Amino acid sequence: MSHVPSELLYTSTHEWLRIEENNEAVIGITYHAQQLLGDMVFVELPELGTVLVEGDDAAVAESVKAASDVFTPASGEVICINDELEGAPEQINRDPYGAGWLFRLKLTDLDELDELMDAEDYQQLIESERD
Repeated sequence: MSHVPSELLYTSTHEWLRIEENNEAVIGITYHAQQLLGDMVFVELPELGTVLVEGDDAAVAESVKAASDVFTPASGEVICINDELEGAPEQINRDPYGAGWLFRLKLTDLDELDELMDAEDYQQLIESERD
């Protein structure tokens, strides 16, 4: 489970969420997702101030293989985007759980977090998709 950090929460569509202070969360795509997509060439991030509802299309990750929608794992307002990705989308490939984060949300419904997977459940999902 080295590519599935235990402190994060996960979605079945391969996004991760890290809970921060003040009901804020950092969102990105998983190591597994970036591996499936291949080398990133472009990322379209949400606008600051956008209010997202859990499951909304929030961003687009484009690789040499395909473009993929990124869905928000929880509802909230976009309070920060990772501007560094504009000139260096490959950060997602190099460090999907660190420098490759996509955006931050001010969460509006903490109960939604109960619907997300922990690392063990996400690892099982990945393994079931390989079968």
